[in-house]
Amino acid sequence: MSKRPFTLAEGQPVSDPSVSTTLPVYGSGGITTLGDTLLIETLAHFNRERIPERVVHAKAAGAWGEFEVTNDISSLTSAKFLNGVGKKTPVLFRLSTTGGEKGSADTVRDVRGFSVKFYTEEGNHDIVGNHIPVFFVRDPVRFPSLNRSHKKHPATNRPDWTMFWDFHVNQPESVHALMHLFGSRGIPDSIRRVTGFGVHTFKLVAADGRFRYCKFHFRPTQSITHFSGQEATRLAGANADFHNQDLWDAISRGQFPVWKLYVQVMEPEQAETYGRALFDITKVWPHKDFPLIEVGKMSLNKNPANYFAEIEQAAFSPSNMVPGIAMTPDPMLQARMFAYPDAQRYRLGVNYTQLPSNRAICPVYAPFERDGMATMTRNYGGDPNYVRSTLSPGSPSQIISDVRHTERIERNASLGQNEILVDDEDYIQPRELWNKVFDEAEKRQWVANVSQTLEDVPVQLREAVTAMFSKVDPRIGQLMVSKASTNAHL
Repeated sequence: MSKRPFTLAEGQPVSDPSVSTTLPVYGSGGITTLGDTLLIETLAHFNRERIPERVVHAKAAGAWGEFEVTNDISSLTSAKFLNGVGKKTPVLFRLSTTGGEKGSADTVRDVRGFSVKFYTEEGNHDIVGNHIPVFFVRDPVRFPSLNRSHKKHPATNRPDWTMFWDFHVNQPESVHALMHLFGSRGIPDSIRRVTGFGVHTFKLVAADGRFRYCKFHFRPTQSITHFSGQEATRLAGANADFHNQDLWDAISRGQFPVWKLYVQVMEPEQAETYGRALFDITKVWPHKDFPLIEVGKMSLNKNPANYFAEIEQAAFSPSNMVPGIAMTPDPMLQARMFAYPDAQRYRLGVNYTQLPSNRAICPVYAPFERDGMATMTRNYGGDPNYVRSTLSPGSPSQIISDVRHTERIERNASLGQNEILVDDEDYIQPRELWNKVFDEAEKRQWVANVSQTLEDVPVQLREAVTAMFSKVDPRIGQLMVSKASTNAHL
């Protein structure tokens, strides 16, 4: 390997970056000065080399890969990266825990964030979801509170189950997500074997302007497997970076993980009468009503050369959509479309889209977004930075699918704090999960997992948790009471 001379950041040569410039004194001491640029720059950069971590989804692993279309869905969408069997698109993948800080353990019981950035010829498209198909809340104003309740207590600075359950019994629309979280799916044994869901409802828009509602699903080609609670706890202490290492080592061995991408599709005519589950992310679309349609496969085949540059600085957002895919009136989606880019502006700076991981591979001409800290381009030179200029070299983009879709407003609807109150509909899908998906062993393990978190919770709150899950199925409450009685005698 050829040697490269050391320099300062501005290129000036440095003879030895491990030695300061000093004036020696007796006793092996030395006097340093502000004229030692090497020392000053080294210390100053060290003080600034950490950036704010993500408030949620801070601990993550990531890798580069490729997406290939395996089934033609051009009749559903004009999005070029989804059209033409064999079409390949480079991707960046990131999977994270939600609540823990950057130094926390991988193998905790938590919802995993599942993010994929597609670098397409029409711009970057992101699918930013979770490893379970539903979410805890449907009103975006509750999103910060949800995450605070899953993080550390403001006084003790420790995770606190009382705080966790106090939030959820007062937002019981979260019961469906809780059923998933405390099941076996709550602790994956490998990133390579987790599911990924876009969670929200989107629109697929065809070249003729016709649209359908859709949901995105990633399913691993390997079997979906999980850790027991005991094994996960052991690994959290033995190797806090277990999932990171497992993904890295597999790619290094050439055992590239693969997921298939599917969509569920709902016709607008069906949506007119489908009800709350159309845009309510605490609910799923049953596969029997809306079967999975295969689209393609994603393979991860390259580890990052530098984690910070490529993964920590990667910025994902559901607002990153290409022509042929569009937003819907899901309030949580619309709030995330603001909150996620805003988080990146705070963490990485206003020009975060110029960083290598976030830079589009297609031509970019956005002269109305310029200047600001850390501009890394020619900043559009002298091109006009105002609209409707006859001097501008820019021209309107010809987007075939850029059509307007007016959603039907409910009759007599009024703008206000229109809360969707929890009713029995919110318990139907959790009940089906309990009765039709969980076997007897899974049911008992689920009860054990929840009961373990309630041991130090105040009695009144413990009873409220039991009452909430009893609305899913009375047997859950009975098993929880029995488990609590057994634990009390141990």
